[in-house]
Amino acid sequence: MSKWDYDGPILEIDQLSISFFTRLREIPAVMDFSCTVQPGEAMGLVGESGCGKSTVALGVMQDLGVNGRIVGGSIKFKGRDLNEMSQEELRDIRGSEIAMIYQEPMASLNPAMRIGKQLMEVPMIHEGVDEKEAYARALEVVTDVRLPDPERMLNSFPHQLSGGQQQRIVIAMALMSKPSLLILDEPTTALDVTVEAAVVELVKDLGKKYGTSMLFISHNLGLVLETCDRLCVMYSGEAVETGSIEDVFDHMQHPYTQALFRSIPLPGADKNARPLVAIPGNFPLPHERPPGCNFGPRCDYFEAGRCDASDIKMAKVPGNDRHTTRCLKFEEIDWNAPIEVGDQTEKTEPGDVVLKMDNLKKYYEVAASALFGGANKKVVKANESLSFEARESETLAIVGESGCGKSTFAKVLMGLETATEGQILLDNQSIEQVPIESRDTKTVSNVQMVFQNPFDTLNPSMTVGRQIIRALEIFGIGDTEAEREQKMLELLDLVKLPREFATRMPRQLSGGQKQRVGIARAFAGGARIVVADEPVSALDVSVQAAVTDLLMEIQRNEKTTLLFISHDLSIVRYLSDRVMVMYLGHVVEIGDTDQVFAPPYHPYTEALLSAVPIADTKIEKQHIVLEGDIPSAMNPPPGCPFQTRCRWKEKVAGGLCEKEVPPMRTIDGGHQIKCHLSEADLNAMEPVIKIAAE
Repeated sequence: MSKWDYDGPILEIDQLSISFFTRLREIPAVMDFSCTVQPGEAMGLVGESGCGKSTVALGVMQDLGVNGRIVGGSIKFKGRDLNEMSQEELRDIRGSEIAMIYQEPMASLNPAMRIGKQLMEVPMIHEGVDEKEAYARALEVVTDVRLPDPERMLNSFPHQLSGGQQQRIVIAMALMSKPSLLILDEPTTALDVTVEAAVVELVKDLGKKYGTSMLFISHNLGLVLETCDRLCVMYSGEAVETGSIEDVFDHMQHPYTQALFRSIPLPGADKNARPLVAIPGNFPLPHERPPGCNFGPRCDYFEAGRCDASDIKMAKVPGNDRHTTRCLKFEEIDWNAPIEVGDQTEKTEPGDVVLKMDNLKKYYEVAASALFGGANKKVVKANESLSFEARESETLAIVGESGCGKSTFAKVLMGLETATEGQILLDNQSIEQVPIESRDTKTVSNVQMVFQNPFDTLNPSMTVGRQIIRALEIFGIGDTEAEREQKMLELLDLVKLPREFATRMPRQLSGGQKQRVGIARAFAGGARIVVADEPVSALDVSVQAAVTDLLMEIQRNEKTTLLFISHDLSIVRYLSDRVMVMYLGHVVEIGDTDQVFAPPYHPYTEALLSAVPIADTKIEKQHIVLEGDIPSAMNPPPGCPFQTRCRWKEKVAGGLCEKEVPPMRTIDGGHQIKCHLSEADLNAMEPVIKIAAE
């Protein structure tokens, strides 16, 4: 049978159960999981980390390692049970009929082999074609995935490409043999939003072009909305709801799906009037699942004696043939009841200016030839004349893609680097030339940082309590050990962690709990300014809401200035009072959140907004995909830093964009934009995000 002759479902997973076996016990990772993918259909698999999404994908690939076993149910690919195939049959299917794209592109590429050779291997091994045809096909797919200068790409090594380009090569490799089923496991988590938008666009187009069916694994509901036709929501090893995107997004029938949506900042959420609602409690460990419904202990509609009496099967939702839910009470719950609004809070008024930056520049010198040094030095302009101020109790978000200079500026502020030019005033004292080891204790405790990855910031061999006490000792807080002990317990209360966590080791905490310890430590010395560098991007959606809320609450009580570095614009819109947009070391736009999220925009802000996936079917977005990659700070383009990717450039006469860096100009109400466009052009811009009329 040729691989195109089959007309039934491409993938049929029926009551699948997968367990991992340790010496102590069997750990069930996936239980009673069913889902069907039809030809040409894109199925999204959504859930928090640890819910079994990737295990399902590895089950389909029959790649569960030594300890993993399918203990029940079946996985059929084009009607044939994968579990009953021999290793030879599986080897033929993998890569040629079923292809998988992993989260980390570099892990799928051989660093010592040119890209072209890696791509050509696929059809040469699977289909026995000759080198000439393999090269022609490699050239075709590299062009398909919209990479510039395909011949040069085929001749490059993986390390010579950016993250976004590597990910496209991995997609090209998966498409080389035109598979019937493509599995994508969080393929865009490591990428910037604008690159992510381009990759998602690409995956959709290629799905249409090649008629490929897709299983798209993600924890980002907005991304699934933009790429998939159908959706399966997983919780703790089970599918809890499946259906078309419209059914699940607009007529959800499971309490977990509902709770998930309430914890994402959709347009309209407001940190004071309509705060996010975090899901109470924690995710159960695989060997400690509750009886009956897995979500029961965290569910608003739980009924003892009924929901925990016996295992719950998937039930069909009336009125739709392919919408199912794992909930006994779905017909009794009023799904349209208004949300109970969380505690509303007064909007805090920003106080005096705490931090002022004036014309800050940070340049690095690097040897032109990194391998041999040499006299030729190149200058990397990481920050170009940054000027802004931040007030007490204010949240200023700093937004931009990787390489735009956000973290460099944070390092200079923290004293980990010193400035090349310009000044930073903290309470009217200039600190830009004082490295951290020369700063006095007060300055150090005044400027603290919460990092992106909670796993890297805690000492694995010290208890949580000891680490917080250590910070208190450094900041000179408390005269006796007992006073510090007491203060440490109060800090645990502040970040809403049980006091008994003081004696735990970091490995006994979940990611969200570790991040709270990091926050407790940052606030230990009564920090005036806290730089939060992507503090929630490594956390699950439901945990994000809780940690975000916590930061807001502490900020209100302590009157802290929060500098929130992020590329997730939906969280920025929810949390921040003011937004600063950076591109290639420059501040290109700065203003109140409402000003930055409504036209007139800087052309780059406009593209950023259009790239953000929003999990709401009522949203209509302008569609702007940026061509090309971010230029290097070592070799920035002449004139406006954004001109190489700008769609408005033609509007400016005389090639001004390519010759001169635009001046920063104030439009109204303190809203500043660095752009050559005329006021008429700026005012004529359309809103990127519109909410469709009901």
